[in-house]
Amino acid sequence: MTSTTEQFADVSATTLLRFATAGSVDDGKSTLVGRLLHDSKSVLTDQLEAVERVSASRGQDAPDLALLTDGLRAEREQGITIDVAYRYFATARRRFILADTPGHVQYTRNMVTGASTADLAVVLVDARNGVIEQTRRHAAVAALLRVPHVVLAVNKMDLVGYEEQVFAKIAEEFTAYATRLGIRDVLAVPISALAGDNVVEPSAHMDWYGGPTLLEHLETVPADGTPVDLPFRFPVQYVIRPQSAEHPDYRGYAGQIASGSLCTGATVTVLPSGHRGTVAGIDALGAVVETASAGRSVTLRLAEDLDVSRGDLIVAGEPPRLTQDVEATVCHLHERPLRAGERVLVKHTTRTVRAVVREVSCRIDIDTLERHPGEEGLFVNDIGRVVLRTAEPLALDDYRDNRSTGAFLLIDPADGSTRAAGMTGSTTLDGGARA
Repeated sequence: MTSTTEQFADVSATTLLRFATAGSVDDGKSTLVGRLLHDSKSVLTDQLEAVERVSASRGQDAPDLALLTDGLRAEREQGITIDVAYRYFATARRRFILADTPGHVQYTRNMVTGASTADLAVVLVDARNGVIEQTRRHAAVAALLRVPHVVLAVNKMDLVGYEEQVFAKIAEEFTAYATRLGIRDVLAVPISALAGDNVVEPSAHMDWYGGPTLLEHLETVPADGTPVDLPFRFPVQYVIRPQSAEHPDYRGYAGQIASGSLCTGATVTVLPSGHRGTVAGIDALGAVVETASAGRSVTLRLAEDLDVSRGDLIVAGEPPRLTQDVEATVCHLHERPLRAGERVLVKHTTRTVRAVVREVSCRIDIDTLERHPGEEGLFVNDIGRVVLRTAEPLALDDYRDNRSTGAFLLIDPADGSTRAAGMTGSTTLDGGARA
């Protein structure tokens, strides 16, 4: 059988992998990230010296690599991760954007933020504790957000004598649960972040493990990247009309391409109005370009004088559905419960509309994946199904088809706080996307 390294040996060093880390409290996640950065030589000398000084002042014999990621003062003082910390690093084979997310259950909302754009999620477990509720919650969030690849990092193997049976039992339990969630690509890796086993370098203590190290897998796993092959979606952020003597008739629509690609001369549709037009030009960084693809910020010029505003969606190819009735799965992020009858704002791409929660259909049990009645509403960190009625139409793709235009936020109209993150259509948690 072809090894992972041989199968993907031609991965370009210019490819980008976005990945998120998640794990329960004290699973060693910050130490793992610090080890990954340190052993891949992605730490600046002054950063390492600062960590060594702080570690020495605490009476520690070796540098506490967790300090490389816990950047907030409260995090350093308490020894926990509170906020999402983004780290950028590169090896000879690939560039990385790492989102280090908190492990405490009250910060599950932060994992939603970190994993929402990830190509891969690294879920840590303590080899002494195995799969616990928070492990299942993190796996469920990864499945809900349709993260394509998941790595189970069984940490602290040094504290269980590097026993293969301990690792095998945990890997089997997690893989079975991930399969029920609809996660198709799961790799389990036995590691010791503190000692460096199987993080960057292979472990001499676990010769029974024949798979890749964590970094080797990160370097070689296929990166889904930006959704260039999907239908074209362009949320309008800003309408540019300089009305100057130099450009008296200029009208451009600025934003970032969410998916697909476009070329000059293409026919597009503006939603929700439904007006059709032709792309007269594409401007990027002050230059005119013939084509542009997902992830690029551009200004589109149309041949027709159409009424286009911020919040409109310019599309081509298979159109999204235009609707005021939204059925979705949401992860509730706020301390105040979400209940039927509440008025909220729905922020979808650059468009924000008023809405009412018509129904909280159910709450999904993370342990059993069973549905429970939602009459009492959704509480913080709950995942459930809701039905919304919006005051104006939204142009929605199913989240399983397009992560950019299938996602939305529910916002409190009184204080602007974020209440929930939503995914339209069916998901892996309710059986609609397992095929």
